[in-house]
Amino acid sequence: MTSRQPQPLLPARRQALQRLGQVVLLLGAPQLAWGAGIVAVRVWPARDYTRVTIESDQPLVATHQLVPTPDRLVVDIDGLELNPALRELVGQVRPEDPYIAVVRVGQFQPRVVRLVFDLKQPVRPQQFALAPVAAYQQRLVLDLFPVQEADPLLALVREREGAGQRAAQAVQDALGELIARIERPGPAGSTSIEALGGTTAASAAEGRLAAAPDAAATAAARMAAPPTANERRRVDRLVIVALDPGHGGEDPGAIGPTGLREKDVVLAVALALREKLNAVPGMRVMLTRDGDFFVPLHERVRKARRVQADLFVSIHADAFMRPEARGASVFALSTRGATSSAARWMAQRENASDQVGGVNVAQVRDAQVLSAMLDMSTTAQIKDSLRLGREVLTHIGKVGRLHKPQVEQAGFAVLKAPDIPSILVETAFISNPEEEAQLRSAVYRAQLVEALAVGIQRYFARNPPLARQRQL
Repeated sequence: MTSRQPQPLLPARRQALQRLGQVVLLLGAPQLAWGAGIVAVRVWPARDYTRVTIESDQPLVATHQLVPTPDRLVVDIDGLELNPALRELVGQVRPEDPYIAVVRVGQFQPRVVRLVFDLKQPVRPQQFALAPVAAYQQRLVLDLFPVQEADPLLALVREREGAGQRAAQAVQDALGELIARIERPGPAGSTSIEALGGTTAASAAEGRLAAAPDAAATAAARMAAPPTANERRRVDRLVIVALDPGHGGEDPGAIGPTGLREKDVVLAVALALREKLNAVPGMRVMLTRDGDFFVPLHERVRKARRVQADLFVSIHADAFMRPEARGASVFALSTRGATSSAARWMAQRENASDQVGGVNVAQVRDAQVLSAMLDMSTTAQIKDSLRLGREVLTHIGKVGRLHKPQVEQAGFAVLKAPDIPSILVETAFISNPEEEAQLRSAVYRAQLVEALAVGIQRYFARNPPLARQRQL
C-alpha cells in the first residue's frame, strides 16, 4: 500500500490570484466594465421648454447649478469618462432652440464629466431620472423651462396678428424683389415666378433677421406686455379649440410596418387642422404641442384649461395587436368602464404614454389633488363630449372606414378636463399596412382634416358656446 505524497503548498501570491480569478469568473461584463456606457444623447427644443436626454446602460448620478452673468447651466455627471457619444451633444443644439445657445462638454475631474449650457434666457431647470421602459434604457433628463411662462390666451391673439403682419410684409418683399429682378434680370430661365413666390419670403425673412439681431427679443417683449382693452374684448369673443397631437419627443407613439411614426402623422394633421379652423372668423386654435417634443398627459389638460377652451380634440393613429385591425374611431370619457375590450386596451396604452415620454413625478407637487381635480368630470361634460364625438364620427366616416359605427367610451386620462367637452380621435390604425399608406398620403390627410373641421363646426352650430369672460 502506497501512501499519497503531500502536495506542496502554493505560494500565498498564487493562492490570492487563484481566488481572484474565481471571483472574476462569477462577474458579468457590466460589473467588470468601469463607469456607465452612453447609449445616446438627444435634445428636444420647443417654445414651452427644451429637454436634454442622456441615455445610458447604467443609472447616472448628476448635479446641476445655475451660473449668472452670462446665464449658464452647469451639470456634473459622476462616474463617467468623456466619450464620443457625449461629444455628440454639442451638435444636437439647434439654432432655433429658444433656451440653449451652445453646449460645451469636458472632463472636469477624473471620473466627472461637466456639461456647460450657455443660455439664451434665464431658465428654471428640472433634473430627474427615468427607469428603463419600452425601447429605452436608463435616462437622465434635464428640462429647461422659462422663468416666466407666457399667457397662452394673449399668445393666441398676438401670434395671429403677428402672422398677418409677417404675411403682408412677405408679399411686399416678394413684390420688391420681383421688380428688382425685372429691372436687373439674371440669366435667362434661372428663376420662375412660382419659384420666386415660394422662396422670397424665406430669404427676405433671413435678411431681416440678419439686419435686426434683436428681433426675437422684441417679439418676446411684445408677448410679455400687459393686455390692452381691445385684446381683452377679443379674447372674450373667441371660440377656442384645443387640439392635442398625441405623443411627441421621447415618445414616438405607434410605429407602422414601414416605420411611419404616430407622433409625426398626428402633428401634421393637427397643424393643417389649425390652419383651417383659424380661417373661421372668431375661432382660434391652441395646440398642446406644435413641434416634436413631449407633453405629459396632465399638462395637455392643464393647457386646455388655461386658455379656457370650448372643446378639446386629441388626435392619434394607434396600433393594435393584430395588423388587420382597421378603421377610424372616436372616444369620449367613461367613468364606469370601457364600452369594449378594444377601447379599454387603447385607453391603457395611451395612458401609459407618460412612462415612455418621461414625466418628472416631483413636478406634480400634490398628485392626489391633481387626480381629484381630473376625476371631477361631470355628466354634462360627458354628454357634450358624446355630441361632439357623433358629429366628428359622422364626417370622418365619409372619408374612410370606421372601426365602430358609434362613439366609444373609456377612461382616457387626457379627456378628464371637468369643464371642457373632450374627444379622442383615432384617425386610423397605423399598424395596418393599407391605413399606414393612407396616413402617409397628403391627399388623404387633407380629406381627414376637412372632415374633422366640418364636424367641429357642425358641433358649434348646434351647440353654441356660452358667452365667456376669460381671465387674462
